[in-house]
Amino acid sequence: LWVWGAEFNGYSWDDDSVEFYDFTEYSNARENPAAIASFEKYYSIYAELADCTDRVIAHYYDPGNLTKQEDIAYFSGDEYRGIIKAHMIREIDKHHMVYFVDGNVRIGAAQYNTYQSEDGKCFILDFWVFPEFRGNGTGHRCFYALEDHTRLDGAKYYEINSQKENSIRFWKSIGFEENGKDEYDMPLFIKR
Repeated sequence: LWVWGAEFNGYSWDDDSVEFYDFTEYSNARENPAAIASFEKYYSIYAELADCTDRVIAHYYDPGNLTKQEDIAYFSGDEYRGIIKAHMIREIDKHHMVYFVDGNVRIGAAQYNTYQSEDGKCFILDFWVFPEFRGNGTGHRCFYALEDHTRLDGAKYYEINSQKENSIRFWKSIGFEENGKDEYDMPLFIKR
């Protein structure tokens, strides 16, 4: 089991032709046409993750988390995808979307941000094992793979919000503990 994701390595892609940041002319990469061209060169890799976003929506439908039509439209629309894209290319505290892969089969996915500018918190926005692969400890194995992967990116501890009983049981089973509530009054869980 391993984690796959298209992501910047902090300096540029592992492609010497890619320009990510020019300190002499631009204050950030988004102003640099060469950096934009470099990103567009590899955007197709990110586009491969589009079905991951679509599966997020399906994931929300199943347990009934998204019940309002305007929420469904927002999370499946261009505005939300644009926000995710912007967070994926920012210089620090990048947003990551990854797949969990067993053999050559994608069995789940996650979205997270590791806040290197703060204290190394890795906030898990979404984590799921696709329904056809659930059971037999797959969720545990996926989290441990994510933990190994994110530690390489500077993660020191993990936080997630959750309000569904079965999800809470899952997170507690791998060592998460209650940690108050977030700004939306959702229970927070932390693993150090």
